Amino acid sequence: MTPPAGNAVRAQRVVIAIVLLLAAAAALRAAAGGWRLVALFVVGLLLGATLYRFSFGFAYAYRRLIVQGDTRGLRAQLPMLALATLLFAPALAAGEIFGQPVGGAVAPLGVQVASGAFLFGIGMQLAGGCGSGTLYTAGGGSPRMLAVLAAFCAGSFWASLHMGWWQATPAWGAFSLGEALGWGNAAVLQGLTLAVAWFALRRRDSGRGATRIDPLLLGGLLLAVLNFATLILAGHPWTITWAFTLWGAKAATLIGWQPAGDGFWSAPFQSAALAGDILQDVTSLMDIGILLGAAAAAALTSRFVPQWRFPLRSLAAAVLGGLLMGYGARIAFGCNIGAFFSGVASTSLHGWLWFAAALAGSALGVRLRPRFGLAN
Repeated sequence: MTPPAGNAVRAQRVVIAIVLLLAAAAALRAAAGGWRLVALFVVGLLLGATLYRFSFGFAYAYRRLIVQGDTRGLRAQLPMLALATLLFAPALAAGEIFGQPVGGAVAPLGVQVASGAFLFGIGMQLAGGCGSGTLYTAGGGSPRMLAVLAAFCAGSFWASLHMGWWQATPAWGAFSLGEALGWGNAAVLQGLTLAVAWFALRRRDSGRGATRIDPLLLGGLLLAVLNFATLILAGHPWTITWAFTLWGAKAATLIGWQPAGDGFWSAPFQSAALAGDILQDVTSLMDIGILLGAAAAAALTSRFVPQWRFPLRSLAAAVLGGLLMGYGARIAFGCNIGAFFSGVASTSLHGWLWFAAALAGSALGVRLRPRFGLAN
């Protein structure tokens, strides 16, 4: 039986009230770390609302490209990358902005990144969402994506225990176009390359109609601005999956795991984060903001309606996909946000390597989806 409309409206209002209470409590707790943490939490809320409002994801965009040859989703990402590059370049060239030291998302090219991104690509197709997609769909009321998120945390923690092995695999060092060519030259070169790619893909899709401005384009541009706000406030670009690794490790300690002696978790940053409050950890705080922002956006549009019944095969795909994404993101220095979006915006070539390997993994993931009863 369909519930009366009045009950549905009241349910959405309850969700909004809960989100407001949780957001206020999180902001008050974060305030102990200073105004920047509170501001970053607000950025997280805005990211969640933007992602949900525009349904801006990477897994579906890659699947449409692979299955249908439709480049719409991928094209929306290119202006986002170009704007972020142009915004990032002056700040990264100066090394600071408004007195805040800043650094880009730069990582080595190597087997570690390629392998992790390939696993991530398979996982995001089975899960039905990427790193950011997992957060905004879970926040928007999807119980299945909560299962993905839990598995994501487990897989990410699992990978952290193997980091020593992966760091010994062949790598060719980090390469930043900004450092190699100068930030102005790098920004112009990358911006022009992205523009040419956009027009080439648009021409390929010219027979599909849709001559009006795509709302996904606006969503991508807003994400670029919010990523820049993160750079200003945090000193580094937007990341997502470090928090999942940390949450997985904190859960592991509750069931008896001891971090002493583990090379990864004995490092100063990781050790301090594990001992500290997650609401004092930038990435964790922003991820919580994304969850709450998406929940608010869903409730404001009367779309926060959790569907608790789904096939067991779909749940199996969610868990396997989450594990693969978590493991892959940890060893690849991030997901579609931290490695690809923020990496490319920082002119780091590892971001493009991540994209190529994740697209290849997605092609395999798309072929596996029907085995779990998932439509392409």
